[in-house]
Amino acid sequence: MPAFPGAARSGGADLASLKREIAQAKPFSSIEEEAILNLLRTADFFERAVQQRTRAWGVTSTQYNVLRILRGAGPEGLTCSAIGERMITSEPDITRLLGRLRTLKLIRQRRDLRDRRAVRTQIAEAGLDLLKKMDAQIQAAPREMLAHLSAAETAEFIRLLEKARHSEDDARPLSCEGKQKKASGPPLK
Repeated sequence: MPAFPGAARSGGADLASLKREIAQAKPFSSIEEEAILNLLRTADFFERAVQQRTRAWGVTSTQYNVLRILRGAGPEGLTCSAIGERMITSEPDITRLLGRLRTLKLIRQRRDLRDRRAVRTQIAEAGLDLLKKMDAQIQAAPREMLAHLSAAETAEFIRLLEKARHSEDDARPLSCEGKQKKASGPPLK
């Protein structure tokens, strides 16, 4: 049995429609509504699958994302707003999220030497050690979750998701204060 439900499906065979999955009798109001609801349902499915993987190490998928961001930032670390800009999902209270990681001793924080108002967050040795333990299993998850798609289908999936995401200004990330960030770059074609 595949590690993820649906991983053995191929070529559209046996795919359950969203209407059946959510027991909806009435038709959707538009194909766009059906597309968005499918996207939300699918995102939730993948988020829960990743959450199951990260929970085994005592962190949430959001905390794991922050640790990966900080590992990539190097020894200088990042400010709260810089972390927020790089997050996969918007987090309304990054300060509290960082506080939980600090309590777990996975990160450390210090005042910026050039701007005493700013706090820089760095990954701690314990955070680096945890990521090393998690890396192989977490990196295998996307391959397992999308094993039923060909490379061409996966590339098209990425292209369509990016095109949809960049068509709407409201998709911009939020700042640490919960305000919408300014758009960057032109929409994708």
